[in-house]
Amino acid sequence: MAVVASMVGAATLFCLAAICIAVPQQMNDEMRSYGANLIVTPIETDGRKTGIDEAMVEHTTEMVRAHGDARYATYRYENVRVNAAPYVMAGVDAAQVRDLNHHWSVDGSWPSSGSVLIGRDVADSTGADIGSTITIGYRSSDNTGSSADSSSSADSSASASGSSTDGSGTTSDQSGSDQSDQSGIAAPSSPTENGRVSSDIMDTKGTDFRVAGIVDTGGNEDSIIYATLGDVQKLTGTTRGADVIEYSASASGDDLTKTVTSINDMTSMHVKAQQVTKITSSDTRIITMLQTLFWIVSLVVLVLTLVGVSTTISSIVSQRSYEIGLRKALGASGRSISMEFYVESAFYGLIGGLIGTAIGYALARALTTVVFSRMLPVNWPLAIGSVILAALIAVLASIPPVHRANHIDPAVVLREE
Repeated sequence: MAVVASMVGAATLFCLAAICIAVPQQMNDEMRSYGANLIVTPIETDGRKTGIDEAMVEHTTEMVRAHGDARYATYRYENVRVNAAPYVMAGVDAAQVRDLNHHWSVDGSWPSSGSVLIGRDVADSTGADIGSTITIGYRSSDNTGSSADSSSSADSSASASGSSTDGSGTTSDQSGSDQSDQSGIAAPSSPTENGRVSSDIMDTKGTDFRVAGIVDTGGNEDSIIYATLGDVQKLTGTTRGADVIEYSASASGDDLTKTVTSINDMTSMHVKAQQVTKITSSDTRIITMLQTLFWIVSLVVLVLTLVGVSTTISSIVSQRSYEIGLRKALGASGRSISMEFYVESAFYGLIGGLIGTAIGYALARALTTVVFSRMLPVNWPLAIGSVILAALIAVLASIPPVHRANHIDPAVVLREE
């Protein structure tokens, strides 16, 4: 019974501990596939739309990766026209965006040179389909809002994943301002002449692009046209930095907050970092709930294991009361009797711990395989600790029975015999 109690306790504790150690990281990886948990946008100081250059992208990426692994993607936003209607076009690296946003449902292929990936809303409004051609026009007058347009586009990118907070934890609304349409995308202002709408708004000239694919996310991404950065530069005739960097960082909680603070404290960088709270708060809440459940169940299992082993050792002491009394009458010390029971209890705990740890690993591996479709490696330090803990619990549980054994009166026990 002592071995069984130790085995059940070790199996339960090892299984919970292995899951609590491995699952948060796996869960963190799963959460990262649903988009960015950190965005970086430029702070325009001269009123011009300059964006974040490549050197600054590398620098901020190094700062983010100082607290863990991170994937990232850069976006350059421009206001364009399709059939005279205003839309937002994003210049991206398709490989970066695909690696960052595994949850995107893309019908067709990602953009390449001469082709674009359009959102579902764009496809519905323009009547475009995969393989068809759309004419995209660019007017510099549509992009004279400088920093306002840049921040609105960055805000729409953040709102696609949820609201964000700055380094101090202040929540900011990322749904756009009065310059944004109902989807949160900044729309170009209508050019006017003598108080009337200019005929230029009806100009449908532009560059032809083939529709390579259609993305459907249910978010603001569905209202954006995605093209390669090279095509955007050719269309606009200008080369500048990114309007937003999205990071999917493995860091969470305090580490992610430290990353945001360290970036925002570097005033010379002229960039601002924000957490996407919809992702980070969900991640933190789930992990906290899991760890709390682990401690509650672990405490209950420890108590039950102690009771089970203590009851078994008490029964052994009662059965051996005559033997204990006889040994005391022959001069055996209480210390030698105590040591005998402690060693026996530790032996029971070791056997139960070995069997229970093996069972616990099998259960933990089965759970992680079913839930996350991943293999759970053997955590040898945890396994050794589990066996030692089982032996230690058995010894602690035997203290009250051994204490009673030391107080057995040989004269009373032998007289009864």
